[in-house]
Amino acid sequence: RMLSGYKPKNDVKDSYKILELNEGCSLDDVRNSYRNLAKKYHPDSSSGMADSKAFIRVEEAYRVVLNDVAAKQKSDPGEEEEDQFKSKSLQHRHYLSFEGVGIGTPSQREKQYMQFRVDRATEQVLEYRQQRLESLYAGSDLSRAKDVKQSKKVKITQAVERLVEDLIQESMAKGDFDNLSGKGKPLQKFSDSPHIDPMTHNLNRILIDNGYQPEWILLQKEIRETIERLRNSIVASRRKLGEPMSLSEQKQWGRICEQFAEDIRKLNKRVDNFNLVVPILSRQMVHFSMDKEILRARKTYEALMEKVSDSDTKENEGEEGK
Repeated sequence: RMLSGYKPKNDVKDSYKILELNEGCSLDDVRNSYRNLAKKYHPDSSSGMADSKAFIRVEEAYRVVLNDVAAKQKSDPGEEEEDQFKSKSLQHRHYLSFEGVGIGTPSQREKQYMQFRVDRATEQVLEYRQQRLESLYAGSDLSRAKDVKQSKKVKITQAVERLVEDLIQESMAKGDFDNLSGKGKPLQKFSDSPHIDPMTHNLNRILIDNGYQPEWILLQKEIRETIERLRNSIVASRRKLGEPMSLSEQKQWGRICEQFAEDIRKLNKRVDNFNLVVPILSRQMVHFSMDKEILRARKTYEALMEKVSDSDTKENEGEEGK
């Protein structure tokens, strides 16, 4: 479009020199020379002599020489191919491509065409998003109404659940669940529970029938039996030493306390293992203190000694009465 009314600046002689041709050459010679020079100076070629300005000069010279050769052949009456070599405007393929977008060299026009495609694609994406949003907001009234109803339903359900949980905790704190009819009895075999699938129900029934107990229950039972045995043993050891204790008995009592402290340390390790496997947080246990256990054993020993002394005094009074 820009070159349709373009008039070249080169004259005929300079154009022949640029194309490296002599006057009177044939049309094939002009085309071959132009093709070789275009490969040599074209900006998109891989040649080391590529130059856009030199290519433009070659193109202008080719137009001038082509018109000159066509005019000479037209003036020759003996030429049969007169109509074939009429002066025509050069058909540039690169100007017919790229949808007619851009100006300049083919490489420049290609860059401009790529930017044009990017801009066009962006506009199409924006138009698609706009149409999609319009279609979504077209039925927004119904969707908003449904969302409001659903949110209200969820809020009411959560409020009821919190209220029920608060009531249960309050009743547990008051002790309303302490005198239940099934307290201390084994659980049923979940025969009527609708929340357990048949496979789990059968597995639970088989485990209960065969006396299965979870690991944390066994550990809890073992810890309670162990601490009870240790308490009884230290009280019995203290009773064997008598009152008051001699120097050797005091040393023996010190060794007994050291062994008792070692047993308490091992028992506390079992407590740690129990706390790791127990599923209920409120069921976790605290460590046993050696000092508190010794103090407890001393009080138990003193209480036993008081009972023994009271029984002895009563027997003596009875004998004196008789």
